[in-house]
Amino acid sequence: MVASDLASPLHTWLVAACMSVSFEKDHTQRRLSQSTKRKKFVSKCINRGGAYFVSNKLTNGSGIQTLISSCLTFEPCNDFNNSKGQFTLLASPTAWTRKQRSMNRPAAHSASPLHTWLVAACMSVSFEKDHTQRRLSQSTKRKKFVSKCINRGGAYFVSNKLTNGSGIQTLISSCLTFEPCNDFNNSKGQFTLLASPTAWTRKQRSMNRPAAHSGKTVVVRPADGVTTKNKQLTKQRRVVVTGMGVVTPIGDDTDVFYNNLLEGVSGISEIEAFDCAQFPTKIAGEIKSFSTDGWVSPKLSKRADKFTLYLLTAGKKALADAGITEEIIGKLDKRRCGVIIGSALGGMAIFQDAIEALRVSYKKMNPFCIPFTTTNIGSALLAMDLGWMGPIYSISSACATSNFCILNAAHHIITGESDVMLCGGSDAAVLPIGLGGFMACGSLSQRNGEPTKASRPWDINRDGFVIGDGAGVLLLEDLEHAKRRGAKIYAEFLGGSYTCDAYHLTEHHPDGSGLALCIEKALAQSGLAKEDVNYVNAYGSSTPRGDLKEYQTLIRCFGKNPELRVNSTKSMTGHLLGASGAVEAIATVKAIQTGWVHPNINLENPDEGMDMNVLVGIKKEPLDIKVALSNSFGFGGHNSSILFAPYKCI
Repeated sequence: MVASDLASPLHTWLVAACMSVSFEKDHTQRRLSQSTKRKKFVSKCINRGGAYFVSNKLTNGSGIQTLISSCLTFEPCNDFNNSKGQFTLLASPTAWTRKQRSMNRPAAHSASPLHTWLVAACMSVSFEKDHTQRRLSQSTKRKKFVSKCINRGGAYFVSNKLTNGSGIQTLISSCLTFEPCNDFNNSKGQFTLLASPTAWTRKQRSMNRPAAHSGKTVVVRPADGVTTKNKQLTKQRRVVVTGMGVVTPIGDDTDVFYNNLLEGVSGISEIEAFDCAQFPTKIAGEIKSFSTDGWVSPKLSKRADKFTLYLLTAGKKALADAGITEEIIGKLDKRRCGVIIGSALGGMAIFQDAIEALRVSYKKMNPFCIPFTTTNIGSALLAMDLGWMGPIYSISSACATSNFCILNAAHHIITGESDVMLCGGSDAAVLPIGLGGFMACGSLSQRNGEPTKASRPWDINRDGFVIGDGAGVLLLEDLEHAKRRGAKIYAEFLGGSYTCDAYHLTEHHPDGSGLALCIEKALAQSGLAKEDVNYVNAYGSSTPRGDLKEYQTLIRCFGKNPELRVNSTKSMTGHLLGASGAVEAIATVKAIQTGWVHPNINLENPDEGMDMNVLVGIKKEPLDIKVALSNSFGFGGHNSSILFAPYKCI
């Protein structure tokens, strides 16, 4: 029992009250006149309602008040009526409500003996106040009995003798197992049942008003040998990457995808899927050829939105890359396998088609338009296909979506809830509604004459980002689980963080505080120093203010590290929106695996203040990565940072 525990007075009162009950059972030869007085007083208090007194007068204002109140809203039951007055009874004369009377069903309360005991114990305080002229011999007997019970262990007696096997037994037991503290020792044994003279906090003292109750002082000592055992610390589970799958404008195989990045291949081109004549921007990271053969059923391929098809394909490719075959899937504990793959915009094509159909009649609308538009549909369909029953949901945090999903998936593994998690993001916004929406924001590049040079992070001639389609999915796995099945481990996930600028809808805070806080929290939560990080796959979306603010923040956090190298995958893929974080996380893991970091293509004239000793140039570079950081930010001020490192057997 510690002074900071708001419920400690209640602990003391419960122990004393319990011993008082037993005392009465062991001393039944009381004078008839005294018994008669008690019965009359009990009858009076019961009629006026003891439960209200308990819930409103004898609790100390802490969260336990509501619990006690809900437990005690009842009238005496048969157990009490049959006790023939052998309870130490006390209560406050308050009126009962109709609801309380209607709840008085003895057969319906499995814990009625305990309920009755609590009411009875509470009544004893008021009774003692009204009957203070008790014989000295009776008081002496009580003190001896209390001392005897304390020596034998009051807390154990309460938790094992006075509960009736209901769920509340655990509660009472846990409340009463405490050790002696200095406050008790210094009190010289004088604890008032609900107003202990120990050193309380201001909040506790303000809640402990002597006038609110009238309990007499009782000598109470903790039971000998009763201790509060500290919870043993368990070693945190390690999370590793064992599979990856991508669908991008520069490849839908992870090796092809990263080789194209190393070679500086751009996936930006003129849009072919629809007529762009009305739009100032006519370029995007469009996926020209894509097939679901062998990954998604033909029926679903015709019905679902492209973002869903990209997600399902990338997810299954990640499983295949991890060596998880149909046979292995059958052996996995499906209750411990989950999917968290999000999307920034969801099924925009389905939504757009539904609006067009609605112009004619709702009867023309696709009956699947609502479920196939939602961002969670991809995770749900993948889970249904695999039969996985663990954490299955999606997160939508604009362009930071994928990192949020990765962080939450890792959390489910670290806490022991899951062993295997598919995570990442998918988006397909290269549509009239998507292109028009971002044009209205003034965010897109209009370098239509040179599509491959349009996305140019940190270059002085950048004029906005280029949207693209794609999906990225990582298979995260508990290290021990991966080792048992002999999985190939690409890298270890160390941790990460997310924050919010709380400043502007589309702009970073001017001082970069939100970005810096996110990076610093990620390092702190992963137990890393700034000097440990020597590679950053930056958000780098090719916007004038955004690139500059991120660069300044990175220099602020890591500028003293001479080995630091920074690049942006978006210079070649364009901005894949909710999928960008996962695709860039895969690029980060591939950099760790290969020992090569890809170039920043189109960085021909670095913006003022940019240090080319930090930024990777227009050619790939070798790098022995110690710890890698990947950033993703999104509209609304969402910031996220995740950390990977080479796997080391410890």
